Amino acid sequence: MTVKRICLWSGPRNVSTAIMYAFARRSDTRVVDEPLYGHYLRVSGADHPGRDEVLVDMDCDGQRVIRDVVFGPCDRSVLFLKQMAHHLMEMDTSFLSRTINVLLIRDPREMLPSLAKNLPTPKLADTGLTIQADLYRRLAESGRSPIVLDSRRLLLRPRAVLNRLCDDLAIQFSESMLEWPPGPRPEDGVWAAHWYDSVHRSTGFQPYQPKTEPFPQHLSPLLDECRPLYETLLRFAIE
Repeated sequence: MTVKRICLWSGPRNVSTAIMYAFARRSDTRVVDEPLYGHYLRVSGADHPGRDEVLVDMDCDGQRVIRDVVFGPCDRSVLFLKQMAHHLMEMDTSFLSRTINVLLIRDPREMLPSLAKNLPTPKLADTGLTIQADLYRRLAESGRSPIVLDSRRLLLRPRAVLNRLCDDLAIQFSESMLEWPPGPRPEDGVWAAHWYDSVHRSTGFQPYQPKTEPFPQHLSPLLDECRPLYETLLRFAIE
């Protein structure tokens, strides 16, 4: 059986978990939650919530994860891997020529305040935007331009954007992707208790709600770094 191997390369505090839940509802799809997280924590030394638990639970050898998980056996015709772009730190990324790649972006004005609740002093590297922009450039130059999803557009029109995504992935859209039971899911990584509270209360894609609180001033320099990277990628996003 030929397996379609899809890597969703997201930044943090996005709707990547909701998208993973949507794909998990498909009968033809197996999903995997952030298989490179252990590798990233090992090589970066990042002090994330639940770090020790993740390091114990996961295979922290990134290249072995690529061999055994990304390109390992799969019992479904579609393998959907929810990934964080910054988890590619110190990785040989040549494997991306053999996967279908999707970049998930979010307006940094909305993403950064949310990220700062878990990482009080986030840096540009924590957003994944530099890596996402570089991935787009390199893959486009090789003739394998990634699909780009913007979270705001997805939340405003989930059915339409998911339909377009499925078309671009050459798979059939399923209405089942639009809803899921509330609570923890079997596909969750061990870090879910620290990061997934909101999505565990959901039963589908939540209507888009623009943030109304003032933007934190201490994050303004980081916003200035993020903005041009986000706007460059947004030009290619599914409408």
